[in-house]
Amino acid sequence: MSGGVSDAIEELIVHKRLSATGAMTGLPAWRRRGEGLRRLVAAHPADVGLHLTLTDQHPLTRALGLAVDGRLPSIGRLMRRAFAHTLPLDAVREELRAQLDAFEEVWGGPPDFIDGHQHVHVLPGVRTVVIEEMARRYTGAAFWLRSCHEPVAQARARGVGFGKALTIGTLGLGLEAQAARFGIPTNDSFRGLYDFSERPAYAEVFRRSLTGPGNRILVHCHPGHVDEELRALDPLLEPREREFAYLSSPECGEALDAAGMQLGRFRDIAPVPFRNAA
Repeated sequence: MSGGVSDAIEELIVHKRLSATGAMTGLPAWRRRGEGLRRLVAAHPADVGLHLTLTDQHPLTRALGLAVDGRLPSIGRLMRRAFAHTLPLDAVREELRAQLDAFEEVWGGPPDFIDGHQHVHVLPGVRTVVIEEMARRYTGAAFWLRSCHEPVAQARARGVGFGKALTIGTLGLGLEAQAARFGIPTNDSFRGLYDFSERPAYAEVFRRSLTGPGNRILVHCHPGHVDEELRALDPLLEPREREFAYLSSPECGEALDAAGMQLGRFRDIAPVPFRNAA
């Protein structure tokens, strides 16, 4: 996303505190930093995927019927159109393909996974485009798709970010089953959500994210260093610094050890059979 965010992510990968990161390939930072990231993960393995961007930024295509005055819509407008089934899905498909092209041009191969900026990949219509394109474009490749669903009882028991987890999880209902029909694996637990406005201690958010059953657990996070490039792109600033400070601290490692967990790449974690979860 920006130089400061890239610096933070690379540092955490090297110190084994991140096992996956997504690239916003429509932004200039990808062309500046992608090749360096490729060299870094060759020495410090991590999954690198496409962070599909359909909101707020400039598109790589004309995005006819989707972008207004050369800028992608707000998340609110995109969601309203998705649930009204009025999204121009041909434009979504064209933009997805352009962002994948931009990824491959720098990376020299396919992404390890696809997820979405502001979770756009789970929206009705968008998810179908994403899944169909993954199946068409990457037949036989090892990749995965991020699920944002967490069983309601499990999210409630965690006691932090429940409202956000419920909302985002509801948006993503059905994605796992749809992906499974195409043979595309997903994580089976999505954690780490919290209300940024409430400023909870991130240490507590992280510790609680390690509780409860799950096999391919994904803990969502936004670490970064705030710089002017980031300020011009995104309103989420101070929480990125707080998350980085914790994730890079000894306390984070101690929390993982206490929970009996360690970071791993998706492909290295044995799958469990898909089942619908409420």
